Parts: sequence; structure tokens; C-alpha cells
Amino acid sequence: MPLVSDPGYRLVALCVRHKIPVVPIPGPSAMLAALAAAGLPNEEFLFVGFLPARSGERRRMLERLRIEERTMIFYEAPHRVAESIADAQEILGDRPACIAREVTKLHEEFLRGRLSELAASLERQPARGEITLLLGPPEAPAVGQADSAQNLAERVEELIRQAKLDRKEALKLAARERGLTRRAAYEQMVQSKKE
Repeated sequence: MPLVSDPGYRLVALCVRHKIPVVPIPGPSAMLAALAAAGLPNEEFLFVGFLPARSGERRRMLERLRIEERTMIFYEAPHRVAESIADAQEILGDRPACIAREVTKLHEEFLRGRLSELAASLERQPARGEITLLLGPPEAPAVGQADSAQNLAERVEELIRQAKLDRKEALKLAARERGLTRRAAYEQMVQSKKE
């Protein structure tokens, strides 16, 4: 155990296929230990595993996760964590985050802050060891903080074009940016079309 994001599952699958009993014995899990100590919302979370090593593939995966509202957990190689944080900040915004290093081991360390703060920290001292990267949910701006020059319908269309989201996902994201529920945003769009 924990056998998470680990090729050992192949051995378990082989045992199951050959009717060999598999008995799990719980052990330390970097993912759950990091989530417990990160200080990020943990009622619901998404474990993604390793981000792709290639920049283009990693950025496409982050684009798909753009509207995710749960805390996301990734495993990352120390030599790529700075690039992954830069991509995440650009695509997902400056979210609250945590770098959990060497979790459950002698040199365990937690770096907490916004993605921009973690990026600056990594510039001063590069990461070493096994890395668990946690990204908190986006923080909704206070009502009225969204760009007043751009109406809701324009923002939805922009998200459809630029982020390649479907209309429902774009409306959800635009609503969150404005501190509205999706239903309230939809009603606001309908009302603005009537006017």
C-alpha cells in the first residue's frame, strides 16, 4: 500500500486474474497525508495522479481541469514542479496551493500559499524529493468585482472561444468569476437579452 499512481496495480490485476488472494495492508499515502495537512478544502477532492511531462499535453490537461471546483491533487517530479506551477497559474489562475515534499518521511516539508508565491519560493530554492502538489478551488471574487465593462454574455462567448468550453461550462465559470450561482447567471443573461 498505497499502490496509487504506481505500476504495482499490474501485479494486483495479475493476481486477481489467477485467483490469487490480494490482502491490502494500509500504509502511508502521500496523497491523503498531504491533503490532511495542506489547509485546503478537503470535503471533496480530485486525485489526478502525475501531470504529463510534455508541456503541451500538461497544458491541455490543465485546460480540461479549468472549471474544477474541488481541491486537486497531483504527483509531480521535482525537476518539473516549477513548470507545472507556472502552467497551472497561467491556465487556472493564482489559486491557493500547497507543495508537500517528502510526505511521511524524515525531510517532510509543506509550502503553502498562492501559486505565484510558490513559484517565487521555487526560484529561490528548487524542489527536491517526492512532490505532492495540491491546488485549492478558485476563490470567487466578491459580487461586483468582475469586469463591469464586459457583460456576462460576452464573457461566456469569450470562454467558449478561448478556453474551448461548451456553453454550460462557460456559463458556470463566468458565474463563478462574478460570485453568482449558475442559475442566477443564466437568469441575468436571459434578462439582459430581453432588455
